[in-house]
Amino acid sequence: MPLARRSKLRDANVWPGFVDALTSLILAIIFVLLIFTIAQFTLSEVLSGRDAALKRLNHQVEELADMLNLERKANADLRLSVAQLSAELQSSTLKRDTLSARLSELSSERDKLTEQLSAANSEAGQAKSQLAEALKTIEGDKATLDEKSQELAKLEQDIAVLRSLRQDLEAKVLQGQQALDAEKQVSSEAQKQVELLNRQLLALRDQLAAIQKALDASETQNKQKDVQIADLGKRLNVALAGKVEELARYRSEFFGRLREILGNRSDIRIVGDRFVFQSEVLFPTASADLSPDGRQTLSHLADSLKQIAAEIPPTIHWILEVDGYTDKRPISTPRFPSNWELSTARATAVVKFLAENGIPPEHLAAAGFGEYQPIDNGNTEAAYAKNRRIELKLTQR
Repeated sequence: MPLARRSKLRDANVWPGFVDALTSLILAIIFVLLIFTIAQFTLSEVLSGRDAALKRLNHQVEELADMLNLERKANADLRLSVAQLSAELQSSTLKRDTLSARLSELSSERDKLTEQLSAANSEAGQAKSQLAEALKTIEGDKATLDEKSQELAKLEQDIAVLRSLRQDLEAKVLQGQQALDAEKQVSSEAQKQVELLNRQLLALRDQLAAIQKALDASETQNKQKDVQIADLGKRLNVALAGKVEELARYRSEFFGRLREILGNRSDIRIVGDRFVFQSEVLFPTASADLSPDGRQTLSHLADSLKQIAAEIPPTIHWILEVDGYTDKRPISTPRFPSNWELSTARATAVVKFLAENGIPPEHLAAAGFGEYQPIDNGNTEAAYAKNRRIELKLTQR
């Protein structure tokens, strides 16, 4: 009995556990199937999205392929450009090496030139005296050049006459030759005339040879005269260039001293090779009478110019040009019927004041331009003020 009870108890205990295990297994299978279904649904969604993405990627790949082709073409062009740049770089490298060598040579030459400059400075004084002698020689050469020019003109006239004579003789020779051919068929009396024509023809040929010889001699002499004239012209140009450079140095010194005396005033300025005063600095409105301030300014200018003039060699024929300008607004007074008279009167007033203060009159010149050389074409007061001016220019006569 106890054994039977134990067997029943064992069977009763196994079945519920089996049922629990089977239930757990079924639940696990259902759960796995559910997970699989969800995974399948998710995977299908992902795959459909990936298909769309794949299509977009294929489209992008095609675009990238097109861009790649363009890039390849651009790359080929760039390679060609790089090759050209490489060649240019090699050429530049060679040039750089050449320039480096040249730079070293120039450095040594610079040292030599420095030494030569110190020697040249010592020779500058001698050069000034030689320049004065050269100027005298140039004056003599000018006279010689004029004489040579006259001789050349005479020679050209003689050559023209000789050429005309040669043409006449050639025409006569041709006529004689034609007459000779015609007379060959006539009688014995005509033969004598033919012999006479032959003698005349020989004489004409001798004259033609003599004329040709004289013409060659004249042309040779003409060429020699041309060489002499060219040489004299070169010497004259060199001397004139030296004078221009020397005058430019004095002009620069003159303007520099004026700038130091007058200061950095906005109404007085340097424009190119001219010193420009606004008219209001020197004159009252619509007047050609110098104001007290204008007289003081011009007095400083005259003092500076006298110092510079004392240093300029007498061989340099310098001149100070004084030019007057107005604005375009018309003027009509008994004294100044137009801007011509006003601008000319102002320039003349400046010249007279400078002459009264010790500047030689032969080195002064005055001119009036009215309103016809404006600096500013505007219609404002500032433009009018710019155009009303007095300009000074140190130049050569």
